[in-house]
Amino acid sequence: MIDKIKQQILAIRETGETNMFDVRKVQEIALREGYDELFLYLADNIGAYSRFILTGKEE
Repeated sequence: MIDKIKQQILAIRETGETNMFDVRKVQEIALREGYDELFLYLADNIGAYSRFILTGKEE
């Protein structure tokens, strides 16, 4: 996971707009905000994303 994706995840989390485990909603917000890297990352890396949300650790 590159730093840009981490920053996009954290930016969405800071809005408080959605439960971060609602991946479809996170993707919707990512598209709306122009976070294309995050949107594409979530398509193939939900496990790594979930671990990051739970633990703050990257793979």
